[in-house]
Amino acid sequence: MTRSARACLAALATVLLAACGDRHPAPIAAADPFPSTYRAPESSAVLIRGATVLTGLDTRLDDTDVLLSDGRIAAIGKGLAAGGTTVIEAGGRYLTPGIIDVHSHLGVYPAPGVWATSDGNEATAPTTAEVWAEHSIWPQDPGFQAARAGGVTTLQVLPGSANLIGGRGVVIKNVPAVTYQQMLFPGARRSLKMACGENPKRVYGKNGGRSPATGMGNVAGYRAAFAKASGYRAKWDAWSKDKKGPSPDRDLAMDTLADVLRGHILVQMHCYRADQMATMLDVAREFGFKIQAFHHAVEAYKIADLLADTQTCGALWADWWGFKLEAWDAINENIAIVDAARSDQGPGCAIVHSDDPDGIQRLNQEAAKAMAAGRRAGLPISEEHAIGWLTANPAKALGILETTGTLEVGKAADVVLWSRSPFSVYAHADQVWIDGVLRLDRARPNPQPDSDFMLGADVDEAVATPPAAATGDTP
Repeated sequence: MTRSARACLAALATVLLAACGDRHPAPIAAADPFPSTYRAPESSAVLIRGATVLTGLDTRLDDTDVLLSDGRIAAIGKGLAAGGTTVIEAGGRYLTPGIIDVHSHLGVYPAPGVWATSDGNEATAPTTAEVWAEHSIWPQDPGFQAARAGGVTTLQVLPGSANLIGGRGVVIKNVPAVTYQQMLFPGARRSLKMACGENPKRVYGKNGGRSPATGMGNVAGYRAAFAKASGYRAKWDAWSKDKKGPSPDRDLAMDTLADVLRGHILVQMHCYRADQMATMLDVAREFGFKIQAFHHAVEAYKIADLLADTQTCGALWADWWGFKLEAWDAINENIAIVDAARSDQGPGCAIVHSDDPDGIQRLNQEAAKAMAAGRRAGLPISEEHAIGWLTANPAKALGILETTGTLEVGKAADVVLWSRSPFSVYAHADQVWIDGVLRLDRARPNPQPDSDFMLGADVDEAVATPPAAATGDTP
């Protein structure tokens, strides 16, 4: 089936689903005012032959061929026919799904790190649910190209963590673009960035002399916002039944929170301490929304069973800790313990994330450190399992697992061919495909850098050892 035919079928399915109704009421602003214009270029078929394939599904396939065609994974097996396709001899090199980073500030805190481009946090009020991170993205941030060199094909760009509720985050394809709309991941839901702990009470209480100044002020702030949103949602839902009379007044912040309550927007929460995560799960239960993932969460190991019970992912660092009090009680086994938890609801969900323009370039090495720490603790973690911390689990947390995150026939051809095991400190991403389009080839560096700030750089050097980008976000 051609790509255009699939697009027609997808559009028809959307219409039919809308006609049948959804378990969630429609969003207040039913039409996306900032739709994705991402279109993958047409690409020729590629056969990657004789690879060591880590599928992201706890499976390793040795000496296996993978066929990419029409932007999708067309076949996986041994001895696949090449036909008229481009053939790449992998020679046992590792092939994995593209890495997905669930916590990035690329584009909103780009390089160069100057005030003029520091657009990641609307730190003007404790709750700024009305802002959208995508409206701050600068597509020419050199960090995007550096991240591709590290095998990152998809990322979530979030507002910073100064606020209780910082605004909407967005999922993007890591492709060169002129506008952010050309990077938006088609069909991916937006997220709501929230933060607990020290940051909001420091920014607004200690430094600003206003609420919240305490942990209890933080929780009161979340509850007040969602209590207001509950009433706002009820008014709009009642009006939407028959649309008689004038509609209620629009409130952009309440639009976002009401759509969180409807399940249209996913909650991603910066939170370090175990007790505060447990409190936020109570707040979520009170108002009927789900927290997709706790980000940073250095004490997640203390409540790993609770996270498994609620099917809440932990988006975690391998060993970044100790830079403030709430980040002090960390252990290197955090990721492995969250991963090992089991409940009647399902297994634990561990994710390796960056929150850093340097770390995003070597997330594979961060996963390797976490895997080694788990093994030292007696947890048997294989390479084929650990790759899911970078691919399948992030896709799950972002609600895009049906289309990417694993190597399965029919899914997007977001694929990385590594020079050796990605868990080796010596590994490089040799080639990176996004929707079947070769977006990085280490043997043939891009002659035209994505960013104006790299035009004077030696291209070979820029691709092999990209410059670090500075971030203005406070972890």
